[in-house]
Amino acid sequence: MIEAPKSAGRPILIVLHQERSSPGRVGQMLLEKGYDLDIRRPVLGDPLPQTLEAHAGAVVFGGPMSANDPDDFIKTETDWLKIPLKENRPYLGICLGAQLLARHLGAKVKARDDGKTEIGWYALQPTEKGRLLMRWPQMVYHFHREGFELPHGADLLATAETYPNQAYRYGPNAWGLQFHAELTRAMMQRWVVHGEHRFCMPNAQQGREHLEGRMIFDAALKAWLSEFLDHVFAGKHAMAA
Repeated sequence: MIEAPKSAGRPILIVLHQERSSPGRVGQMLLEKGYDLDIRRPVLGDPLPQTLEAHAGAVVFGGPMSANDPDDFIKTETDWLKIPLKENRPYLGICLGAQLLARHLGAKVKARDDGKTEIGWYALQPTEKGRLLMRWPQMVYHFHREGFELPHGADLLATAETYPNQAYRYGPNAWGLQFHAELTRAMMQRWVVHGEHRFCMPNAQQGREHLEGRMIFDAALKAWLSEFLDHVFAGKHAMAA
């Protein structure tokens, strides 16, 4: 782990989409790296800041809703993304957060025509630009039924068989991940219980496969996440360039 920059004195904005949602390991790791967290839930009426001058960056997490939903908070969040982009502040979008950024940048978010999902553990393949950035885990955890087109001007960092756009970087400081590295074991247990009705969808894995896969693949995913957060919020990518 590298030392957090001076901006670590400012909190990182955490955007969640359900009352009981948690930033999970992302939150835990950011706290360990010296950041405070400013947690907001726009879906419950929390406002988003008009500037990120008082923040060290932002993370927008996932949720059961779609980036295409007509709800006011979806439109508000999508439009709000102009702020981190204009101010060149570190931004990380995870699943829905990555899809919102893609939509903001003019790309489409949609399900596959054959209805295939990624729900469970699936293989990840870094691109050449991804390999130059860092080492990537071989398997990652998913829980989604829609994917996103790669925004114009973005660099694809990792790909996969079912949904080819898995990780991307737009400009120096905006990042999107289709997969979930933030889940604690307790979070995964809850997702398996409450998301059981989705396991009948095409290409979805059963609950036992989620938990068995965690025992095999999670240590590498956790180690990757810590290093990746340093790239996003501590400027490690700039030093490595």
